[in-house]
Amino acid sequence: MTLEISPAARDALQDWLQRAASLDGLADATVTAYRSDVTEFIAFMTGHHAEPQGLAPLARIGVADMRAWMAHLRGRDVSARSVARKLSAVKAFYRWLAAREGFEPTAVLQTRAPRFQNKLPRPLAEDAARAMIDGVGHQARDGWVGARDAAVVTLLYGCGLRISEALALTGADLPLGESLRVWGKGGKERIVPVLPVARQAVEAYLRLCPYKPDRDGPLFLGARGGKLDGRLVRRAVEAARMQLGLPATATPHAMRHSFATHLLSAGGDLRSIQELLGHASLSTTQVYTSVDEARLMEVYAAAHPKAR
Repeated sequence: MTLEISPAARDALQDWLQRAASLDGLADATVTAYRSDVTEFIAFMTGHHAEPQGLAPLARIGVADMRAWMAHLRGRDVSARSVARKLSAVKAFYRWLAAREGFEPTAVLQTRAPRFQNKLPRPLAEDAARAMIDGVGHQARDGWVGARDAAVVTLLYGCGLRISEALALTGADLPLGESLRVWGKGGKERIVPVLPVARQAVEAYLRLCPYKPDRDGPLFLGARGGKLDGRLVRRAVEAARMQLGLPATATPHAMRHSFATHLLSAGGDLRSIQELLGHASLSTTQVYTSVDEARLMEVYAAAHPKAR
């Protein structure tokens, strides 16, 4: 049964989300996730207390209520990672609501998230990354479509772009120079260097493309001249992965992971890699040191005589 939340709570949630989107620059997907998580939390408290949870009841949420909610999530087999994400959204909402309404949100803010093991990125080996670019270029029936998909994947690997960032490029970004201005998550701007191979891949696509990208329109176009759907690139990568015998983790985003991991292996420093990836926090980038250490141990175990 779906439980409704009170109009006052709904209005407060909407005000918070609008502020977060406009002032904090949250991505649309993050705003949607926050809305869902906090709405579910308030709906649970409505059923838990058998009464609408307006602003006053929400201010009285205690430790026992938070424990009941956490137990409810565990009873639904919600993963520890998802529980932590939901709790983070609720805490963010309560920080804002408590400041606005003038109450102490200690019970909510002191609730601890369950521990979970961070998943390490799964980059491709250098030769596999190059093979992936070549493989993607040969998947399409039309040569220009293959060149287009290869150009997108080259930008993911050569510049460390997210697929959404690559597909957000427009005709105004042409011709590609030695650097590229990218707008990442939360509207955060960064400048990334463009390797000659990436420029060449984009130029090859433009030479073959039957459409001319408009200055204000998307750079990468679909078969009918509209904006390219990212799902088509993912399908091309999946087809190339299967042809090359690569694991299921060889996705478009894995090319971005490969960019960071290979830079680190070649001696790049974390702070520079953080800037290139557009990570807000260095701790996000530090996960690649674990990947590099894990690869080093694999090489050691395979090569050192005493490891056998």
